[in-house]
Amino acid sequence: MAERARIAVLISGRGTNMAALLYAAKNSDCPYEIVLVASNDPEARGLQLAEAEGIPTFAQSHKGMDRSEFDAVMDREIRRAQADYVVLAGYMRILSSEFVEKWEGWMLNIHPSLLPKYKGLDTHQRALDAGDKVSGCTVHLVTAALDDGPILGQTEVAILPDDTPDRLAARVRLAEHQLYPKILEILVSQELDPDWLVAKVGELALALPRTLAKSSHGAPGWRVGTAKTGKFFAYVSIHHHGEDAVALLVKTSGTDEQAALIEAEPDLYYRPAYYGASGWIAIRLDTGNVDWDHIASWLRKSWSIVAPKKLQPLAEFLD
Repeated sequence: MAERARIAVLISGRGTNMAALLYAAKNSDCPYEIVLVASNDPEARGLQLAEAEGIPTFAQSHKGMDRSEFDAVMDREIRRAQADYVVLAGYMRILSSEFVEKWEGWMLNIHPSLLPKYKGLDTHQRALDAGDKVSGCTVHLVTAALDDGPILGQTEVAILPDDTPDRLAARVRLAEHQLYPKILEILVSQELDPDWLVAKVGELALALPRTLAKSSHGAPGWRVGTAKTGKFFAYVSIHHHGEDAVALLVKTSGTDEQAALIEAEPDLYYRPAYYGASGWIAIRLDTGNVDWDHIASWLRKSWSIVAPKKLQPLAEFLD
């Protein structure tokens, strides 16, 4: 079984969504664990709960600090906790562009409206003022634009005729507590789904020049060149030849490099059956925490090794 994804949660107050994530993580089959709860307010009530539940905490007031300087402190603590993802749960700070760039694709937020409606504050009052019949909540990936990242999931909440902002907020909060753990579980689990892994590798492989997808003996593969004469530069092996792994197979410079890689990182690399004799290396994709920049780099390298001479001038455009 893959290791559980490591989650750092940022809060500014009560931390009720943090609590929902924390208690969901106590289920033995939950694919994530909370490894840090951090706050920009040392008095945030959610910190007490996290400490009582045995979760490491960190608090640092942002007052008197430059935004980038403060975010660098938070980033340091998140990395010290070896977190894979950052989850914002009532974190009332606009993040610096530097922080967002470091964690983009690995950071998510929950917002109390059905985005793209009512970005920012006072969402419940705005929904009531507009005469909406439903409100709700949205989980989305965080980008530099406020409340504007790709939407991962939403839950609608009916608006009652006599609702006030507080009454509506209370029901939306209940929906948040159901939605956030579910979406986080889906997000961290997708890297264990072979179909998702193949699609992700394919996206990176097909971004390279003159490439096309073609399976080989049941294994998804990608070739460089023409449909008739192209050569394979990558495969995804899904438990092929009796191997208990899902892995990317790419070409190395030879068996010496292959052996050195395996010796240096035996948990990441292995010599694949059948292909290993000709200098291919297998890079495990089923760890639950794939370094996709590393995978993209290997795809570029393998492309360069395999591509015919007439396409080699295109190699300068790979980086």
